[in-house]
Amino acid sequence: MRDTLARVAAGLVNLVLAVVGTLLGLRFLLKLFSANPDNGFVNWIYETSGEIIAPFRGIFTPANLDGAVIEFTTLFALLVYVLIGLLAYYLIDLFAPTETTVVRKKR
Repeated sequence: MRDTLARVAAGLVNLVLAVVGTLLGLRFLLKLFSANPDNGFVNWIYETSGEIIAPFRGIFTPANLDGAVIEFTTLFALLVYVLIGLLAYYLIDLFAPTETTVVRKKR
């Protein structure tokens, strides 16, 4: 039962990391290629991922290259969330019981 709980917890961490990573990756690429923020999809990505990077705003200044924006804050947020996910995996693995098999030799 606890092994199943650990797998479910690891699955949830994996799901959250996948969603956060996808949103931040799309945000970075859309900013890099100067996507039109008036487009509905682009605007949705910016608004949704904006909430995710909010704790990291103001740490780095974005670099502007002829209209393209390299948003270092997004990359930093992605790195931090991956590290948090790895820590969560470690803690799940640490506290989840492992099944051991005892093999007895016949004499």
